Amino acid sequence: MEAANVNPYMNTDERVVYSTETAGITYNYNYNAPTLPRKRSRDSINYFSFLGEDITHHIHQQHHHLHRLIAHHIHNQIKTLINSLHLLIIFTHINIFIYISAITERNKEDKGRRGRACVVVLGDIGRSPRMQYHALSLADQACLEVDIVAYGGSEPHNAILANQSIHIYTMKQWPTGRQSLPKILKPVMLLLKPLVQFCLLLWFLCIKIPSPDIFVVQNPPSVPTLVAVKWASWLRNSQFVIDWHNFGYTLLGLSLGRNSPFVSVYKWFEKHYGKMADASLCVTRAMQQELAQNWGVKATVLYDQPPDFFHPASLEERHKLFCRLNGDLCQPFGLRDCITNGTALVGNHCQSETLFTTEVASDIYLKPNRPALVVSSTSWTPDEDFGILLEAAVMYDRRVAAILNEDDSIDEGVIWEDISSGKHCLYPRLLFIITGRGPEKEMYEEKIKRLHLKRVAFRTMWLSAEDYSLLLGSADLGVCLHTSSSGLDLPMKVVDMFGCGLPVCAVSYSCIEELVRVDKSGLLFSSSSELADQLLMLFKGFPDECDALKVLKNGAMEIGSSSRWTTEWEEHAKPLITKASSFCFAIHLVYNP
Repeated sequence: MEAANVNPYMNTDERVVYSTETAGITYNYNYNAPTLPRKRSRDSINYFSFLGEDITHHIHQQHHHLHRLIAHHIHNQIKTLINSLHLLIIFTHINIFIYISAITERNKEDKGRRGRACVVVLGDIGRSPRMQYHALSLADQACLEVDIVAYGGSEPHNAILANQSIHIYTMKQWPTGRQSLPKILKPVMLLLKPLVQFCLLLWFLCIKIPSPDIFVVQNPPSVPTLVAVKWASWLRNSQFVIDWHNFGYTLLGLSLGRNSPFVSVYKWFEKHYGKMADASLCVTRAMQQELAQNWGVKATVLYDQPPDFFHPASLEERHKLFCRLNGDLCQPFGLRDCITNGTALVGNHCQSETLFTTEVASDIYLKPNRPALVVSSTSWTPDEDFGILLEAAVMYDRRVAAILNEDDSIDEGVIWEDISSGKHCLYPRLLFIITGRGPEKEMYEEKIKRLHLKRVAFRTMWLSAEDYSLLLGSADLGVCLHTSSSGLDLPMKVVDMFGCGLPVCAVSYSCIEELVRVDKSGLLFSSSSELADQLLMLFKGFPDECDALKVLKNGAMEIGSSSRWTTEWEEHAKPLITKASSFCFAIHLVYNP
């Protein structure tokens, strides 16, 4: 029985080796093959038939076993992956919980802690009112500690100096006097100046001041300001916000020409680094469209609005102001003019009487024969053609003389005596007070000295921020000569005038009507002749019967009272600043737990 179960062809010493490949892996198999009969016979056929069936059955068994192994392996891998994902999700939830808990605990522990902002102005901070207002709003409305990095020179507003959350870091200004250099050295200085300013800015922004959550930088100037502030924001993990007042390359083009290679390089830097800002503000819708369409910058419009300390002055405030300014008002550019001829006594009694007011028994009155006070603020730069105002003043003087049929041979002293004695005239004397500092001031003062006018006088002065706002609140008309190098910005001086209820005559250009409502709050002119006509029309019958001037004054009062800087900043700038500073706070928390 046992012999019947034995394969007669099997020789255990002979083995068949075959291989198969599955899923890219080669498997080798050893199979004990029966011995081939020595004679070709029917047994040979049986042998091969048996051998094929046996090998096929064996391969099927091995493949089945292999598939089970692969399925088991894949199942284990999937199970491991799922477990890993579960662990990752759990770990992520734990980290988020710890992160939120840390923020909550930090807020609980540091309720008194304030974030920090840095306001950067590569200019005189005292002559940068919008950036001063930014600093005040960042401190009072966004509850941030504020560092101001700027040049010195002019005293900022008392509200800045009195605010304990605002800290001023003053840089040394690049020395003026480039005009005295040889012409061949001027290009060298154009390259050297921004390099020195860049190093100075980096020193202050990265070393001198505490690390801020957000940088707010004024543009222009663009080079090297935007470059330095962007680098500082990288190094200190801070947000980078640009406040676009104008385009720097257009201002440089006024002095060097639009085709200068320096202007082209300047524009490239301004555009390249302008696009790197985390957020942007701008002053007009026209500028917003230009930035979006041609610069790839998405900006939020933040219109200039007057702060609360710009308001119409009371009679008492006017009287005190004119008492303080009496010495300057009584100093003409020449020997005498229509203002100084009748004010000799005013200088001796300045506590009770001024050029415009008089005090009687503790009551203050405006003088009926006072001159009309016209104020213009200027930076004495090429983008404000002060010659237009001088020509308009000459035309006003001559046209009034022609309307009154005055003989040119009449001595102006006779006219001044009549005016100071109280004689009423259809057209008043005009006193232009020009405030500001700048490179062309002395040139225009020399021109004023050569004028011989009977009913117009000029005074130039530099006032503190407090006295400047009071002067606007005491004036009868404002004149704006700003033309804009880009045609896309608005003059902040007009905003301040409206805040004081002062109507304005302004030079007409592309986007000025975003600010000045013609025939409601002011008038626009394109030439000195147009301005002279407007002066005649507005001041006819001054001070009591000038109806056109009163209409404009009411319109300016309405605009000034309807919108203020704090309201505008709260609506448009605060959400942007809060978002940027919160993001930076989270980054600081991650890197400095």
